[in-house]
Amino acid sequence: MASSRETSGTVVDAPEEAVAVDGPPRVVLDTALEVTSYRNFTARCYAMARSGGVHSVDFTNTQIVTLRRHEPAFREITTRVDHFVPDGMPLIWCLNRLGAGLRDRVYGPSFMRHCVLASPAPFTHYFLGGSVECLEKLQAAFRAANPALNVVGTQHGYFAGGDEPRILEEINRLSPDFIWVGLGTPKQQDWIHRHKPLIRRGVILAVGFAFDVNAGTKPDAPPWMQRLGLTWVFRLASEPRRLLGRYLKYNSLFLYYLLRDGLRRRS
Repeated sequence: MASSRETSGTVVDAPEEAVAVDGPPRVVLDTALEVTSYRNFTARCYAMARSGGVHSVDFTNTQIVTLRRHEPAFREITTRVDHFVPDGMPLIWCLNRLGAGLRDRVYGPSFMRHCVLASPAPFTHYFLGGSVECLEKLQAAFRAANPALNVVGTQHGYFAGGDEPRILEEINRLSPDFIWVGLGTPKQQDWIHRHKPLIRRGVILAVGFAFDVNAGTKPDAPPWMQRLGLTWVFRLASEPRRLLGRYLKYNSLFLYYLLRDGLRRRS
């Protein structure tokens, strides 16, 4: 059974493990998705951080796989992603039709908690995104749960294009093991695509909504809705004006392409 504990008013997940050993990626709408679990992918990220190279991870929902299938410009800005991790339950259902045997998604906000709160002291973190208030609350929540957490730098997400050289210089000077990017889609994918070749080392993770959820500045769907794949319904009810058009378009396109293209076992 999955367990949880309370830290500064935030529930920190210790999710059920879906697979003992990661399987080969399975393809949904031309995107090769990882077959993995929270624990396994955390261990893989720690290994990537120790390797000294630059690695990029995208926590991928139905909107992202649909954008990659439907919009060539978006597909281009995700060509440097090394790992597409299934963040939404509909993708898990698709993967299981291909024999993945997964019981849970690897949800970006939960993975961020799982990875950061289990992070040994030698690992360092950099947070890029959110508001100043969000970043302050995010660090406070994580440090309350993991006093050994080493956040070496932060940058709010409301920067101008002229600030990018300074941000890149800071990241390379601080050389964090993990660079968490919460700028929202497609801004975070575009930022990673342009800057990955210029970053010297680290694991770059596009986690979007995870900053607000873990900071407590926006609510997340209750666990029962998440298990049923209804996170999008909760978010739509919370932010109807911002999300209605997006969900109508991309949910419909996802179903259209899924019915038209079908599923493939691996890339």
